[in-house]
Amino acid sequence: MNAFLFVLVALTWGSSFLFMKIGLEGLSPQQVALGRVLLGALTLLVIMLVTRRRWPRSLKLWGHLLVLAVFLNAVPSSLVAWAEQSVPSGLASIYNATTPIMVLLALPLLLPAERLRGRQLVGVLVGILGVLVLVGPWGLIGDPAVLATVPGQLALLGMTACYGFGLAYMRRFVAGSGYDAITLTTVQLTLGAALLLVVAPVTATGAMHLDWRIVAAMLALGCLGTGLAYMWNTGLVQAWGAARASTVTYLTPVVGVVLGVLVLGERVRWNEPVGGVVILVGIALASGLLGRRRRAAVVEETAARPVTVPHEARDGVRGA
Repeated sequence: MNAFLFVLVALTWGSSFLFMKIGLEGLSPQQVALGRVLLGALTLLVIMLVTRRRWPRSLKLWGHLLVLAVFLNAVPSSLVAWAEQSVPSGLASIYNATTPIMVLLALPLLLPAERLRGRQLVGVLVGILGVLVLVGPWGLIGDPAVLATVPGQLALLGMTACYGFGLAYMRRFVAGSGYDAITLTTVQLTLGAALLLVVAPVTATGAMHLDWRIVAAMLALGCLGTGLAYMWNTGLVQAWGAARASTVTYLTPVVGVVLGVLVLGERVRWNEPVGGVVILVGIALASGLLGRRRRAAVVEETAARPVTVPHEARDGVRGA
């Protein structure tokens, strides 16, 4: 059953970039961002009510969750939807794999004791090299099609930077709150949806052109990818521990690239999968999955208090 959930989470999160691309055929980027967060919040609200979970009463905790709603939901959802106007869905899924690198860079800002050391620093540097290969700067000269994707690629890096800061903030201020992942994520998504609704009259403008494909894609993106997948991943973390569950990060880019090619007919440049592999090697080095200290790293991560976060944005457990 756990193996089935693992595959289900990888397929759901990996296909999120495809669903966004389809949603953009009839919706503006901000309409896609609002739709996914709102649908995800409504899905978890139903689960919250059915399971009779209690809402947090601490205004301080609600304030921390508001910060997370900004950095893990409202802003990154807007950035990735905007980026996918010019960036292929498969390439966007590969960029999402840089999230753990961003987490390692952000942690020292809020947790000074977690500054980068030795193998972690090497892993981050390898990850940065992977990003450079992914961008393919040699192709920017003389190829207008590649050059046109640069703003979108920068937006995707902004997305994962938000995730990195948000995850570090979560570990510093929310991890010990005493509430389970579904409760915290429900509040977080609800606040994120409220923020996007407030600015919607200005940002989410334009006519909507809906058909069954777009509606189905948005329901899958919101209810499954931004809602139910949280619950499924919680079960994996509880059953396997955070270290083993985090390996889903290695599968989601594969799913994203394959779906982009098969469903949308996207063209993959040679440097994109190569850059993705280099990034994953950097993540493995930084997290201790490669090298002599693998066992110590796994024990340390498993002992940490697990907190489930959005798929597009988690420390080794993806985001879309």
